[in-house]
Amino acid sequence: MIKVLFVCHGNICRSPMAEFVLKQKVAERGLAHLFEIASAATSREEIGNPVYPPVRRLLNQNGISCDGKQARQMASDDYRHYDYVIAMDRNNLRNLHRLLGPDTDHKISLLMDYTDTPRDVADPWYTRIFEATWQDVQQGCNGFLDFLAKNNQLR
Repeated sequence: MIKVLFVCHGNICRSPMAEFVLKQKVAERGLAHLFEIASAATSREEIGNPVYPPVRRLLNQNGISCDGKQARQMASDDYRHYDYVIAMDRNNLRNLHRLLGPDTDHKISLLMDYTDTPRDVADPWYTRIFEATWQDVQQGCNGFLDFLAKNNQLR
């Protein structure tokens, strides 16, 4: 089982978008049984809140449901449980290190590091450009699956 946790600041925009996009991609490939996929926040600000309405609409327009998802904060147990902790930007990385300490097991990465164009995934909460974030998440999730395939983890 490949256990993946996506992380952003509030767990209402980018990380749940990545969670549900990756779930869709692995289901379409018949690989859902190989994965456990979730998302969490580095902050406590949005705990208990649903996915941000513009993100929920964008997911729904693409045939993806995020019903029932509520923001939660990452805990130290998550680091032990998940194989991959994938952050959306460098601020998330800094906050993860503050929450967890050093990444001794080399589990933490940035989503866009799995692509040919490493960078932060812009936060649509601030940019209001949800489509750009959608494209980054698509590209990042595809790159992550390519990485897993290249490393013979999709069996």
